[in-house]
Amino acid sequence: MQFTINCRLVYQVIGSGSFLFNVAVARNSFQRVISEDIEITGGESVEEGLQSGQRLHRVIASNGRLELTYNAVVSIEAELLEANGLHMAPLHELPSEALVFLYPSRFCQSDLLGRFARREFTNIESGFERLSRICNWIYEYVEYLQGTTNSSTSAFDTATQRAGVCRDFAHLGIALCRALGIPARFVSGYAYGLNPPDFHAYFEAFLGGRWLLADATRLAPPTSFIRIGQGRDAADTSFATIFGNASLTEMRISNELVNPDLTPQYVAGPISNCPP
Repeated sequence: MQFTINCRLVYQVIGSGSFLFNVAVARNSFQRVISEDIEITGGESVEEGLQSGQRLHRVIASNGRLELTYNAVVSIEAELLEANGLHMAPLHELPSEALVFLYPSRFCQSDLLGRFARREFTNIESGFERLSRICNWIYEYVEYLQGTTNSSTSAFDTATQRAGVCRDFAHLGIALCRALGIPARFVSGYAYGLNPPDFHAYFEAFLGGRWLLADATRLAPPTSFIRIGQGRDAADTSFATIFGNASLTEMRISNELVNPDLTPQYVAGPISNCPP
C-alpha cells in the first residue's frame, strides 16, 4: 500500500536559532521510501543524521520566517502475526537493547502506576491478551479530548485526569506495560484518516521477540502507520527541537492513499512494522 506524505512547518525566528527536525520517514524492511524531498526556506540545512533509526535534519536560521516542507511517497506492508507465542519474556531472556524500555522515564512513570497495573492486569496469561486489555482499558476509561493536556502532561497525570490526546494515550500504555515487566516504547509517525490531520503517536510492546504496534486511541488503522521515530517517550521523538527563540505559526500534515481503492483495514490480531 502506498501513501503520499506532505508536511509543512513554518516558524517565526527572533535572533538566531538552531533546529533539529524529526519529520522524515524511517527506512526499514516494512516501509520503503519511493521518493522524497525536503526543502528549507529562510534557513540553512546543515546535515541529515541518523539516531536510533530516526533521520534528523539540523537547520540554522536567524531573524525572520523559516519554512520546512517535506514530501514523500512511501510503500508500507505491515506484518500480521499469530497471537500464539507472543508471551512476556522473563528478564534474563530479554535482549539488551530492550532493557532501557523497562525503566520509568520522564513522561512514563511506571513506578508510580505499578500497584494499579498489577491489580488491574496481572490475571491474564497471554502477553498479547494483556497488551490488548491495557489498550481496551485506556480506550474505555480515558476520554480523547483536545486541549485538556500540554507538553508536560505525564502518564500519571492522564491516569488521574482520565483525558488526553494520542501522545497521552501512548504514554499511559507504555507506563502500564513497563509496570508489568513488558518493554514498551513511544513511536511517532504519520497515520491515514486522522481528523484533523496531524502527526500521530502510538506505542510498541516487546512480546514474543517482536515489537508489536499498540494504539488505544483507535483513530486510525494501524496497518496505515508510517514510522518516523521511536524512543523512551515523546521527549525522544519530538518533530522539532528548538534552541533559540522561535514560534510555530503554521503546521500542515497530510497522508493520502496513492490508490484510494485500497483502504487500510482495522485488524484484531497483532501487527508489526519493525524488523525483529
